[in-house]
Amino acid sequence: MRVLVVEDKRDQAESLIDGLRRHGHDTIVAGSGAEALDAFENADLVLLDLGLPDIDGIEVCRRIRAAGDTPIISFAGESAELDRILGLQAGSDDCLERPYSFRELMARIDAVMRRVGVRIGGQRRSTLSRGGLSLDSETREVVLDGRPIPLTRKEFDLLHYLASRPGVVVSRQRLMIDVWGHPPDVGLSAQASRTIDTHVSSMRSKLRESGWILTVRGVGFRFRQE
Repeated sequence: MRVLVVEDKRDQAESLIDGLRRHGHDTIVAGSGAEALDAFENADLVLLDLGLPDIDGIEVCRRIRAAGDTPIISFAGESAELDRILGLQAGSDDCLERPYSFRELMARIDAVMRRVGVRIGGQRRSTLSRGGLSLDSETREVVLDGRPIPLTRKEFDLLHYLASRPGVVVSRQRLMIDVWGHPPDVGLSAQASRTIDTHVSSMRSKLRESGWILTVRGVGFRFRQE
């Protein structure tokens, strides 16, 4: 695999990189959140330190997860239970408490990559399937019961975001931040809320069934759970 190591402490980064390379993995290094956001699309797995010097690690995790399904394992300081919880809620597939053993990390990596469906040779599946609905994150094609569904770029982003979290209620504020890139410290305007509702309505029409995306009154939306 190609592993992105996001760590601002040089000694810890070098130790991690050496271990990964001994196990046959290629590595990419990012010393900041900004570098991580520029590099993660070229990685099969992201190892993310939540204590970054520029962009908060939780926010970096959210942005990576909003952009796709690249597996993420994050790291939090000793006794930082809240950070571990927030990391998982932001989209981490797993979160380790420092200090950890390299043997444990490798076991966690194996478990996460099995869950996300790695093919032989380290190639990650690009297709997300939910019942008769399939979304390919590489070709950005959507197929429902064998029938192609033409979606706009933002409709695909929104549908993929919700389908990646079946059963999870996602607020309009979170959708605007993660899918549209709205600043997290700015409130949700009525126009922004209407924008989301319009996209959801359009997707429901194209999918010819409203049951894929459910409205949670006063909160947001959730993708139906099989």
